[in-house]
Amino acid sequence: MIADNEEQLAYPIGRYEVPEKHMPEMQQDWIDAIEALPTWLDHIIENLDAQQLEVPYRTGGWNTRQVIHHIADSHMNGYIRMKLALTEDKPVIKPYDEKRWTMLKDVEVEPVNVSITLIHALHKRWGTLLRNLEPADWERTYYHPEDDRTSHIWMSADTYAWHGRHHFEQIRSLRERMGWN
Repeated sequence: MIADNEEQLAYPIGRYEVPEKHMPEMQQDWIDAIEALPTWLDHIIENLDAQQLEVPYRTGGWNTRQVIHHIADSHMNGYIRMKLALTEDKPVIKPYDEKRWTMLKDVEVEPVNVSITLIHALHKRWGTLLRNLEPADWERTYYHPEDDRTSHIWMSADTYAWHGRHHFEQIRSLRERMGWN
């Protein structure tokens, strides 16, 4: 169990909770959050130097460099999963080990602006995709074998909207705690 303070540092906006049902009135909020994330990230990493990018947002947590590259990796997977669900009948997606991905050389050596640029392009396409879904498309699904769970497109949009805010807030709260204004 994570201590209260560590829980707050790990999940500054709270842990993700899957909605009980699809609420179409929330779709615009999900899309807006997905489209806004690249700009949020631009602002939150502005003026951070190389040493600051290496500071973990909590003890045992990733540093900002790893978080930014993780967002790119995770959201590429999320986008592809949605496209699979939209083009195949209930596809089984391929899980990946996000912790091991953050330890690969590209995460270590590439500057964060490479992933920020990728996130800008990806989220532009993702927003366009989501804005043009038909109502029935939101109900299409994919199966995640590691979680043993079927996810609808609407659940995935909600998850990734939360995921972006979650990691943004980890970096924002680190900046605040460290006095990096």
